[in-house]
Parts: sequence; C-alpha cells; structure tokens
Amino acid sequence: MSLALVAWVAIGAALAGFVQGLSGFAFSMVSLSVWAWTLDPLLGASLAIFGGWTGQVIAAFTQRRMPDKALLWPFVVGGLCGVPLGLWLLPRLDVVVFKAALGLLLVVWCPAMLLSARLPRIRGGRLGDGLAGFVGGVMGGIGGLSGTVPTLWCTLRGYPRDAQRAVVQNFNLAMLSVALALHVLGGHLTAAMVPLLAIVAAAVLVPVLLGARLYQGLSEAAFRRLVLGLLTASGVAILASALPELLRR
Repeated sequence: MSLALVAWVAIGAALAGFVQGLSGFAFSMVSLSVWAWTLDPLLGASLAIFGGWTGQVIAAFTQRRMPDKALLWPFVVGGLCGVPLGLWLLPRLDVVVFKAALGLLLVVWCPAMLLSARLPRIRGGRLGDGLAGFVGGVMGGIGGLSGTVPTLWCTLRGYPRDAQRAVVQNFNLAMLSVALALHVLGGHLTAAMVPLLAIVAAAVLVPVLLGARLYQGLSEAAFRRLVLGLLTASGVAILASALPELLRR
C-alpha cells in the first residue's frame, strides 16, 4: 500500500467526515468525489459505506437525535427494500459511467437543493416518503449515497430543519448499517481492506466532531451554501474527467 494511496484515502475521508458533521449526510458524495479519481468503484463504495456508517455512529453518541417515528418509518421500510437492489447493481457498474453518473448527480442535485427554498412544497404522503426511501436504499447499496434523495424529498415536503435532520440521520444510520452488513456477507469487505478501513475510521473521527460543532453556530442558509457549493464543484470536476472517455466510445 503506497503512501499516496494512504494520503488520498485519508483526505477523502476527512473532508467527507467534516461535511457529514455539518449536514448529517453526504459522506459518500464527498468521499467518492475524491476517491473516484483513483480507486476502483467497488473499493471506493465499500470504503464510503464504512466511513459514512462510522460517522453516523459517532453522531449517535455525540448528538441528541429524536426523530418523529411516524415520519421516519416509511423512509426506513422503503430503504430496506432498496438496499439489496443497490448491492446487486454494484458489481455490474461500468467505471466511467459510474463516475459520470456521480458527477451528474452532484451537479444536478446540489444546485436544486440551493434553490429549493423557491420551489413549491409538494404533498407526497407516506407513499412518497417510502418511494424516496426506496431510491435512497438503492443508492445506499451502491455506494452509501442513501441520504441524497430523502434529503431533497424532505426539503420539498417542507419539513422543519430539525425534523429533517433527525429523519435523514437516522435513516442513513439504518441504511448504512444494513448495507455494511450485506457488504460483509457478500465478501465485498475483505481482510486486505482492513488497513484502509482503519485509515478511514481514524480520518473521520475528528472532522465529524468539528463539523458538528461548527453546525451549531451556522445559520441554515450559510451551511447549505458552503456544503452544496463545494459538492457542486466536485461534481463538475468528476464530469470533466469522465465525459471525454464517454464521448470516445
């Protein structure tokens, strides 16, 4: 294992941990925007799931999160149905398409979240919550991206800030726990990956706590602009690296 690989994994995990501490989600989006340049998608996805799970466990012991169970359960039920499908899709992904899809997700989703205050509130009911959870579960199985769609959906539904954060964090913890267990059972996490997993865990610890502390002093608008602006820039960079190869096909 080269020093460059260690540094690259640690940098991606630290940045993602900080953003997760700020927002309560988005570990995989940030880490994979860094790791997609050098790591195999399956390895990157496994590390992202583990890192996101580690960050959520840390948050569970350091933050008081009391979600409304009536709001939470449709997301969780839908997500549990979606995680196995995401894991089935993961080994069948094309590397370049995976990078392009990740970049497109960041470029489309993050500005949408920045503009979401101007979007009309929608009434999706528990069925809509369950479908959002299902999509989140699929994306969680693919690479720990379980929080993206449910977060946008909660915003469009007009959930209060604290209620949304509690729902998304607990949903992510549930989905990442299931995805991590299935990755272990499926043999995606091997003994050879233990050193990298240890690096991710060590790199996440302090940034997650720093991000959570900074969150307490930031307005909602300020931290959303900061985090989503950085994620949008990451998506542009990933698309720039993937599109030329896609166009040559």
